[in-house]
Amino acid sequence: MLFHEATYPVFLALLFVAFWVSARFGRLRTGLLVAASYAFYFYGTYESAQEQTPPLGVLPWSFLCLGIVFVGSTLDFFVAHAIRRADTQAKKKLWLLVSIGYYLGVLALFKYLDFFIGSFVDLAHMVGWNLQAKTLGLILPFGISFFTFETMSYTIDVYRGDLEPHDRYGEYLLFVCFFPHLVAGPIVRPKSFLPQLAAEPVFDEYQHGEGVALIVRGLAKKLVIGDALAANLVDRVFEAPERFSSLEVLLGVYGYAFQLYNDFSGYTDVARGSAKLFGYELPLNFDRPYVATSLQDFWRRWHISLSSWLRDYLYIPLGGNRGSFVATQRNLFLTMLLGGLWHGANWTFVVWGAWHGGGLALGRFVDRARGVAKSAGAPSLFARLGGRVFTFHVVCVGWVFFRAPSVRQAFAMFREMLDHRPGLEHLATSTLVILALSAALHFSPTSLRRDLERDFARSSMVMQGALLFVAIVVIHLFASQKAAPFVYGQF
Repeated sequence: MLFHEATYPVFLALLFVAFWVSARFGRLRTGLLVAASYAFYFYGTYESAQEQTPPLGVLPWSFLCLGIVFVGSTLDFFVAHAIRRADTQAKKKLWLLVSIGYYLGVLALFKYLDFFIGSFVDLAHMVGWNLQAKTLGLILPFGISFFTFETMSYTIDVYRGDLEPHDRYGEYLLFVCFFPHLVAGPIVRPKSFLPQLAAEPVFDEYQHGEGVALIVRGLAKKLVIGDALAANLVDRVFEAPERFSSLEVLLGVYGYAFQLYNDFSGYTDVARGSAKLFGYELPLNFDRPYVATSLQDFWRRWHISLSSWLRDYLYIPLGGNRGSFVATQRNLFLTMLLGGLWHGANWTFVVWGAWHGGGLALGRFVDRARGVAKSAGAPSLFARLGGRVFTFHVVCVGWVFFRAPSVRQAFAMFREMLDHRPGLEHLATSTLVILALSAALHFSPTSLRRDLERDFARSSMVMQGALLFVAIVVIHLFASQKAAPFVYGQF
C-alpha cells in the first residue's frame, strides 16, 4: 500500500478513528498501530512481489519480509537490555555485534550478494578467466535500508551510554514499524521518537490540520509534478538519450533533479502529515536543497535524516575531523562512498557517492586554501547566486549516475549533452511548463507556503473540508495518467 494509491486514505481514515477511540489505553493503541503497520507493510510487499516474481512465491516472500522486520525488532529489544546488564566492555561489544551482524547480514544477502557475485564474475572475465556463477535473484524487501539504520542507531546509542533501553516491548516494535516512516523514512532516532510513543497522545485539531495540509502538499508534489516529469521527460530521455537534442537531454537531467525531489520530499510530506494525525512528529527531511550554495550546504538540506545519521554513526566513528586534515578528507570521502553504496547495489551508486565525497573533500580543501573562517561576513548576492548555480549543476552531474542503469549509460548522457545539437521538438510545451513550475515553487520563499498551511490548520473543519475537496479535484485533474513507482522504495 503506497501513499498515492486509492486504498491509503481509506486505511488512514479508519485507523485515525480507531486510534483516537483507544488513545487513552496505552497498550491497546500501541497494539493497534503495530498491527496496522504490519498489515500496511505486508500489503505493500505483497503488491510489489506480484510484479517482481520472487523465488519463494509471492505469499511466502511477503511473510519472510515481514518476519525480517519483526525478528530484527525483537532481537534488538532484548540485545539492548543485554548490553545494559553486561558487566564488561567486551560483553557489551559482543552483544552490539550480534545486533549489527543481523542487519548487515540481511543487507548483504538481499541487497549486495548478487551485486558482488556479478562484479566478481565480470572482473574474472576481464583478466581472462572463464568463470561462471549463478546469482540468487532475490528481490529487495521494502524499506530494508531505512529500518536497518533506525534499529542499529538504537543499539549503538545504548552501547555508547547515550540511551537507556526501552522497557516496553510493544512500543519498541512500533518505533521500528510505524507505517508512515517504515518504507522510506525519514529515518527517526530512538531518542526523539520513543518518548513520543510512551506519552499519551493529545487530540489537537491544529496539529491535525497541519497533517492534512502536509498530506495534500505531498500528494500534489508526487502525482502532479514528479510523475509528470518522469513519464513525459525523464524516463524517455534516460532510456534513449541519442534520440534527443543536447538541450533536451540537459532538460531531462534537470527534470530528474526535480522529479526526484518532488517524489521523495512529497512522500516525506505525506509521512510527516500522517504521523501528525496520530499526535506524533517526524523530523524534517528536506529544506529546499537546490538553493544550497555549496555541497556541504546541500547535504544540510537534502535527506537530512540520512546525512545526519551518516555523520553520527559513520563519519564520527571513522575519526571525523579529530585527526589530521588528510585523515578528515579520507573520512569524509569514505562516508559518502559508503552512503552511495547504501542507496543501491550498482556501480552507478558507488560513483555517485564518490562524486559527492570527492566534491565535499575538494570544497574543504579550497576553503582551507583560501583561509575561509567561520567569522567571515555574509557573501554577496552575486556570490550566493553563483554558488547556487554551480552547486546545482554539480549535484545534477551526480544525479546522472544516480538515475542511469549503468555507468556506460551515464557517460552516454554526458556525450549527448556535449554534442551541441539544439532543438526542443521532442518535448511538449506542457512538460516544459511543469518543469518551470517545479523550479519556481522550489525557489519561492518558504514563508509563503508556511503561512498558507498555518491558515489552513487554523480554519474551521467546514472550511478545511471544502478546501480539501477542491485540492483532491485539482490533483485528480492534473495528476499524471500513470503513477510512477516511488523512487526511494527500491532502497
